[in-house]
Amino acid sequence: MSNTAGRSPADKERYMGLDVGTRTVGVAVSDPLGLTAQPRTVLRRQSLQVDVQTLCDMARRDEITGFVVGLPRRTSGEEGKEAAFVRRFASALNAESGIPIYFVDERYTTAMAQNTLIAAGVRRARRRNVVDKMAAVFILQTFLAQRRKGMYNKSESPRE
Repeated sequence: MSNTAGRSPADKERYMGLDVGTRTVGVAVSDPLGLTAQPRTVLRRQSLQVDVQTLCDMARRDEITGFVVGLPRRTSGEEGKEAAFVRRFASALNAESGIPIYFVDERYTTAMAQNTLIAAGVRRARRRNVVDKMAAVFILQTFLAQRRKGMYNKSESPRE
């Protein structure tokens, strides 16, 4: 029997949402039941190897079962060089961790995060420090909602 009331460890689905940029990575984590997303941190990028190892360490501590990575698309829906950069990052993360990667369209998540923080009265200097982890929350919340609607399940490929 696990610590989670009446659920076995196999039933536990905890996800880490990532807003991957060239300078930072916003991180959010779902609750142990995989229902809600909470902001975790903003990592300052160092190198691919260091960043991946840091995220793998966090994933082990939090018993993460899947990474949810925001995939930047143009307003037309096409992928550009930013999406290729994120896919390379995700591939390295998957290779090191062995944890499945799920991609979520991240168009407008940074703008939604900015608007939410402005509406909450967060000052500009503070917004700069938290916008990436709030964008990660939106990315992860989108995935969790889609998962509840049956758009993702355990038997399907973890790729987009």
